[in-house]
Amino acid sequence: MKKLTIKDWVLATRPWSFPATALPTLVALLFTIYSNPYGENNWLFGVLAIIGAVIFHAAGNVMSDYNDFKHDIDREGNVVGTDMLTGGFFTPKQFLVLGWTLLLIGVLLGLFLVWQTSLTLLWIGLFGTFATLFYFRFKVAALGDLLIFVVYGPLIMLGTGYVVSGKLDFYLLLLSLSLVPITVAILHGNNTRDMENDRTAGIDTLAMLLGIGGSKIYYYFLTGLAYVAIIALVALGKLPLFALITLLTLPLAIKNCKMVAKVTENDKSSVTTIDQETAKLQMVFSMALMVAIVLGTMWK
Repeated sequence: MKKLTIKDWVLATRPWSFPATALPTLVALLFTIYSNPYGENNWLFGVLAIIGAVIFHAAGNVMSDYNDFKHDIDREGNVVGTDMLTGGFFTPKQFLVLGWTLLLIGVLLGLFLVWQTSLTLLWIGLFGTFATLFYFRFKVAALGDLLIFVVYGPLIMLGTGYVVSGKLDFYLLLLSLSLVPITVAILHGNNTRDMENDRTAGIDTLAMLLGIGGSKIYYYFLTGLAYVAIIALVALGKLPLFALITLLTLPLAIKNCKMVAKVTENDKSSVTTIDQETAKLQMVFSMALMVAIVLGTMWK
């Protein structure tokens, strides 16, 4: 076994997946400041919330890969997460220690924010910790999409808004519908592509339960919901008119949907990179939304 470097430890956390956490929390921070321009907003706590969410995400990734390896879901030549364990770069014990260390750091940071705000945040943090520890159980029972939807949308966005403003803004729940569907679509696209591998590994995913036809419709629904939520928030006056610039990302969304449309039971080659392409959509969509909120704050 080669000597591990800092880069190896970082790669073990799958850092390329962190935008799925960082972007919604950053949008929640900007939206809270936009909604409360004259309030006592603590943006520094918002930044700490973003860091904490990413640390929990990293811990969840490591724990998930450990469980996939332990339960023989990740095998050499068939890896869902990374090949750090199957390739022998890390021992299972090292992965387990890394996961628990990251979780502990995230919990300590969360407790600091609870101390600075109130016990309301504690319940949000407890659910996040639960999700980190038990995501594997949900994933293998076709409930992974549901848990990701709750955690990467309402949970982290409400929590971020709360530490910034000191109150729960339930419009963040509606705002989460503009971002978390694309996050779930990343997972669903990946699961649609990997149906055969997951079936062999004994995993039940929502994509498998829906079948090819249902999985296509579900992907279209998730993608479209993001744009419907933006239009609804603009119509309600909760987002500035600038937010409609997110509609400029529609060509990329349509391109992804066309990739999914070509999938058949025997040929899934069209979605080989659908998770990556959906992640690109999330990045561009989120950046456009953040620019819109900043412009709206400046011109409010």
